[in-house]
Amino acid sequence: MKIKLFLLGIALTSASVMAQTHTNYELRYATHPEDVKHYDTQTLRSRFVVEKLFSPDSVNLVYSIHDRFIVGGVMPVKERVKLETIDPLKAPNFLHRREIGIINVGGTGTVTVGDKKYELKNREALYVGSGDHEVFFSSADANHPAHFYFNSAAAHTSYPAKKVTLADADVLKAGSAAESNDRVINRLIVQKTVKTCQLQMGMTELKSGSVWNTMPAHTHSRRMEAYFYFDLPESQAVSHFMGEPQETRVVWLHNEQAVISPEWSIHAGAGTASYTFIWGMAGENLDYGDMDAVQPTELR
Repeated sequence: MKIKLFLLGIALTSASVMAQTHTNYELRYATHPEDVKHYDTQTLRSRFVVEKLFSPDSVNLVYSIHDRFIVGGVMPVKERVKLETIDPLKAPNFLHRREIGIINVGGTGTVTVGDKKYELKNREALYVGSGDHEVFFSSADANHPAHFYFNSAAAHTSYPAKKVTLADADVLKAGSAAESNDRVINRLIVQKTVKTCQLQMGMTELKSGSVWNTMPAHTHSRRMEAYFYFDLPESQAVSHFMGEPQETRVVWLHNEQAVISPEWSIHAGAGTASYTFIWGMAGENLDYGDMDAVQPTELR
């Protein structure tokens, strides 16, 4: 099979880039907030933005040293795609010492874990604990393939796999129409729904007319986070704000792109049209409410 090299828009001087059959990945190193103050737009994007997550019959991922967090995407079309290990993991299997959360944002598909199959429709999630089980992805319809977005974190204990639908989610309503941030936070892979080591994932849906997500902003020093934006019209964009509260930076993201947010950084955005986003977190604390709020008037 042909081995592909997938750069994901990052300069060769800023990260180690490797490739395997059907698996394309980057290794990105952790960053210091003092250094980020001096980044230009391209450097900022190369360190934090994941430009392309989905390509036919491939696994595309970024392995960030921030909490050893992995952001990835799988789009099976004609083939059943295997979740393969990558060299930086130094493990015989991708999940050998890892857990993974998967949310389907495309057509109906199936995730096979060992000898068990889980059908995931649009907006349905699956948690898989650590172990040497093999994982495969497939789509029900090649003309409308599944888009499996996933986050993975290091795991010290193996917990059972569990499918989670929106009906199972721990739902939190936040914001208001007056503040242009009226939204529903669907906490899919959290302690109230699934037992995990450190991974948490959920999906936030903005109400009609609201554009701001995660505002007021916050940081959480014991967890990093990643945002994945989708359901955004191709002609529109989301302005994602990151950085220390008094040293904010902005990156513009398009449909099905993600951004990595270190523990010292805020993570908030405003779209030019309606959109949905998936958040994923990892670190030393599973308390969703453990955060340091930053009021809009404090931002610089």
